[in-house]
Amino acid sequence: MHELIDYIQNYLKSDQTPGAAGNVFWATVYILLVFLGLSVAVIAMNWLERKILAHMQVRLGPMRVGPHGLLQPIADAIKLLLKEDIIPAEADAFIFWIAPFMVVLAAFTVFVVVPFGPTHAITDMNIGILFMLGVSSLSVLGIVMAGWASNSHYPLIGALRSSAQMVSYEVAMGLAVLSVILLTSLQGSGLGLYGIGAANPQAYGTLSMIGIVQAQQEQGVWFIFKFFPLGLIGFFIFAIAMVAETNRAPFDLPEAESELTAGFHTEYSGFRWSLFFLAEYSAMIAVSSIAVTLWLGGWLRPFPNALNGPTWDLVFSLIPGISFLLLAAMCFYNVARMPKHPLFKIQTMGLAGFGAVLGLIGVVMFIPAVRDRVNDVFWFAAKVAGFMYLYIWYRGTFPRYRFDQLMKVGWRILLPLGLALLILTAAMGMRTELWNQFQEVVHGL
Repeated sequence: MHELIDYIQNYLKSDQTPGAAGNVFWATVYILLVFLGLSVAVIAMNWLERKILAHMQVRLGPMRVGPHGLLQPIADAIKLLLKEDIIPAEADAFIFWIAPFMVVLAAFTVFVVVPFGPTHAITDMNIGILFMLGVSSLSVLGIVMAGWASNSHYPLIGALRSSAQMVSYEVAMGLAVLSVILLTSLQGSGLGLYGIGAANPQAYGTLSMIGIVQAQQEQGVWFIFKFFPLGLIGFFIFAIAMVAETNRAPFDLPEAESELTAGFHTEYSGFRWSLFFLAEYSAMIAVSSIAVTLWLGGWLRPFPNALNGPTWDLVFSLIPGISFLLLAAMCFYNVARMPKHPLFKIQTMGLAGFGAVLGLIGVVMFIPAVRDRVNDVFWFAAKVAGFMYLYIWYRGTFPRYRFDQLMKVGWRILLPLGLALLILTAAMGMRTELWNQFQEVVHGL
């Protein structure tokens, strides 16, 4: 028994991820926490998207189920679980059944290497970014299986669109990621926007997700600003490609309601349909996590080098707790504004209880031990939340592209831009060596 307790406690003193430390217990705990956190995030995203889109369109959105419709996602989940599960008579039953699980499995597996902090990841692979890109691409296999197994025209067209879309944008996305990997090979502390460090033939980059964030920390600049505007262009390419990869508006051609009824999941209902829904939001969070890790410093707080020192560290460490207290204050403000009618009594109490829970979380986050432990996770989650808001903003703003326009953007704009970015990034990183070679050639003439 003492050996088991020591096995559990010893990891708390480690500076490695559970997978790297070989601790099965904490790896299991992290897997359960990621699964639970992702499920809660999908529920929250469902409610937020409906409310934000409603306010953008001068509507109220969900208001009936719970205070301000907070319980609407739970009501929807119960409804989907109770709905009849229908498999078309002419469908390939086994593939039809397994396709949604394939999509969900690909979306969730990506999070094995997502670093929420220097040690807050299930494991750290030396090919982490390749693993993420490879596994996230497998989701299209489930979509193609769903469209083909349905034995219906609309789902099949939606599935083929999805596969064409993925191929088109994966190439540009890969080139943008390669430019970041090149940047990790620059060796030196505090290099800043344009620094490249001393020439070192032995220098090499890293594919580790944690290593990419540490490279940004060492160089003293987020890669979105590195070799400005090259880093920003790479981020721009990835940001467009990741919207197309997740089949979201304005690139939601595989499930275009006006043309294909509902696209590849037209024949699905109930629980199986909800799995596609869960996978879509999980994939959005996954690609947002990749973007945050590669270009926005991962778990690093804003201005870690410009605003450093114990005082600034303390100020930024208090922001998570203050944020939750502000959310609690917003809840209590809305409680005060609720109608004083008896029919609104339960809703008022529910909103007050939700505000009290948020306030309690905020207070707990001021405890030094908790504050130091969750600070990295908070900043990572806040950056990902910014991307999730952009997804909603795009959906409420842009009209859907035609399919030929979608292909044109992928092949004629993003692909040449990605190739040029890769060449220019390499040239900027080796500009000293290239200049010396040029001078030697000139002197030789």
